[in-house]
Amino acid sequence: MLSVGSNIRIPDDEFVFRFARSGGPGGQNVNKVNSKAVLRWDIDSSPSLADDVRERFRQRFRRRITREGELVISSQRYRDRARNIADCMDKLRAMLQEVASQPKPRIPTRPTRAAKEKRLAEKKELAEKKRRRKKITGGDED
Repeated sequence: MLSVGSNIRIPDDEFVFRFARSGGPGGQNVNKVNSKAVLRWDIDSSPSLADDVRERFRQRFRRRITREGELVISSQRYRDRARNIADCMDKLRAMLQEVASQPKPRIPTRPTRAAKEKRLAEKKELAEKKRRRKKITGGDED
């Protein structure tokens, strides 16, 4: 069971794992062992998520979700299957923690008077610095 905080608990039977051969260097072990883990989880039909959390998850991680509504996470960081499964679960836990709580709404504020004055003073300094860089041309010399 995957537990995220106190309110999200997902049973292991909702997850489907597939295994494949890892890519990259690794010698003979890479060519023989299916150690790469690919986690698939059907978000739309999962009763473990509240609707608001599901919607935030779909918005935040829409690129990782297939057209059928399945989340796909893979791991080939380690040489053994069990550690790659645990890595997939850790990745999913981190993703769920990110969207578990309702985001705090932004309250628009206005700049203070001091901030406006500071911005204008910095603009004047920069304009003066650029003005001093200009080449001095001779006046009306005939």
